[in-house]
Amino acid sequence: MSLLSIAGVAAAGATAGWLGSLLGIGGGVFLVPLLNAGLGFDFRVAAATGLMTVIATSSAVSANTAGRNLINLRLGMVLEVASALGGLIAGYTVERLTKHTLSLLFAVVTASIAALMVSRLDKRNVLSADADPGPLGGRFHDADSGQEITYRVKRLPLGMLASLLAGAVSGTLGIGGGILKVPILNAWCGVPMRAAAATSALMIGVTAAASAPQYYARGDINPPIAAAAVLGVMLGSRFGLWFSARTRVKRLKLLMAIVLGAVSLLYFRRALG
Repeated sequence: MSLLSIAGVAAAGATAGWLGSLLGIGGGVFLVPLLNAGLGFDFRVAAATGLMTVIATSSAVSANTAGRNLINLRLGMVLEVASALGGLIAGYTVERLTKHTLSLLFAVVTASIAALMVSRLDKRNVLSADADPGPLGGRFHDADSGQEITYRVKRLPLGMLASLLAGAVSGTLGIGGGILKVPILNAWCGVPMRAAAATSALMIGVTAAASAPQYYARGDINPPIAAAAVLGVMLGSRFGLWFSARTRVKRLKLLMAIVLGAVSLLYFRRALG
């Protein structure tokens, strides 16, 4: 690879790391199209690189939010059982899918999540401060309101199913299952956006690690590309975490919907063109 190519990959990683840490969904959903459509790398190489950066983003975000009670460790470990299983299955099945199918699947998933986030712009999952959070709920200090937030987890079976699908999507597309976990935990399982993002950030690293060995065994991981992307992601994640703490939840949801909508249109065009 030329020095210019490595710099381009690092810049793509920085952009993906900023958006991924900002929204808690992993940088893969942004890095994969940047590498594949923008820089011309094969989809499977881009997906494998995306998994490497998802692990890096997960480590950076989890370390930053661990002391703020945003990560719901109990809920995360319950859901991660299903996510890891989905990621392991996907790691063995992705090589049987055509590039057309992968592009179409990517487009459909991102379009669906963008629509879901738009429908939830003005809705928040907040109980009174003295309410019982239940066995899997939690409490944290909300930067928007300056108050203690309490929430209770609802529809756990739906969350488990979503986590299984998120693991499969992560392993198949290399994008991190957070694009499914964060919106579904927020929209249907009663978890506030910031807590859903932080919990998802912890989980996506474990999910990606379940799929990455299969990509490595097939030779899809290119070490120079992966190293440049991870370096960029780590730098971008720092700025994304700073920006996230100073941005209102509604704006984070809107940004997620806009970016995912743009990615969806790009891949619909590639799949149908």
